[in-house]
Amino acid sequence: MSTHQNRETPAMTDGQEEDALLLDHDADGITELDNKLPRWWLYLFYITIVYSIVYMVYFHVLGLGALSGEQYEREIETAKVRYPAAFQTLDLDSGELQPITDPEVLARGKELFAVNCLACHLADGGGLIGPNLCDDYFIHGPTYADALRIVNNGVLEKGMIAWKTMMPPKDIEAVTSFTFSLIGTTPASPKEPQGEPHAAN
Repeated sequence: MSTHQNRETPAMTDGQEEDALLLDHDADGITELDNKLPRWWLYLFYITIVYSIVYMVYFHVLGLGALSGEQYEREIETAKVRYPAAFQTLDLDSGELQPITDPEVLARGKELFAVNCLACHLADGGGLIGPNLCDDYFIHGPTYADALRIVNNGVLEKGMIAWKTMMPPKDIEAVTSFTFSLIGTTPASPKEPQGEPHAAN
């Protein structure tokens, strides 16, 4: 009668386990192990595939959802209703534009000028980097509408930014009206005339 002995398979060492997983190829001596990916990673990967298919069908095939461009337009329309002042624009083509003479508006314009314009035009408007605002010479036109257009749209080649991106229309009107109130005054150190001479407005 023969007897059989149960023998346990000897445990593999770390080196042997690595050799068993080693794939039969290399690149410049770099080898690769055939490790199984973690299940949580695989499940997450499968979920992203399913999600992308549902997304494509919902938004691009059936057209049931709003794309980002349409959502943006909706948000803009909502903002126009909630914050109308932020979307106001100046009517620069009107021929009836006149500087505002209300003391409160001019005071507001003076504050804005001191904060934003002083570095280029000096506090008294005499001019430094920018032109003298007190004389009757004008580079871009002598009318109030011309001045509004310059403040609103800027003169990028001269280093003046478009203030429409920084100020609401009422502030642009205030600061421009204030600069018109400086015409005819005498600054401490006036810059030499620039542009074409016109009668003071």
